[in-house]
Amino acid sequence: MKRVGKGATMQLLTQALKKQLPPLYSQENEEDPMVYVKFFCPWNQWTWFGYEFDQEDTFFGYVRGDENELGTFSLSELENVRGPGGCTIERDHWFSPTRLSTIMKEDK
Repeated sequence: MKRVGKGATMQLLTQALKKQLPPLYSQENEEDPMVYVKFFCPWNQWTWFGYEFDQEDTFFGYVRGDENELGTFSLSELENVRGPGGCTIERDHWFSPTRLSTIMKEDK
């Protein structure tokens, strides 16, 4: 859980999203995997797109940051990041499952 505004809390990963996310390595032979969740940093350009999850802490997905790359990232690390004024990483509530190729096209 994380704080949003005064006293409000938001979960980065809900149980419903956990159930949607395929296990790690299950899409490794998929030419164009489905991405299920998007997290973003409100004070810079970093964005994390998760398309596999180990049901505990580790995602595999696409990360937009200083460099764009495929790799693993940790839910617990995202939950513990604090920025200016105590800002935290957020989940895009309006993100719908999208093919990775569509997301990567935005980088061009």
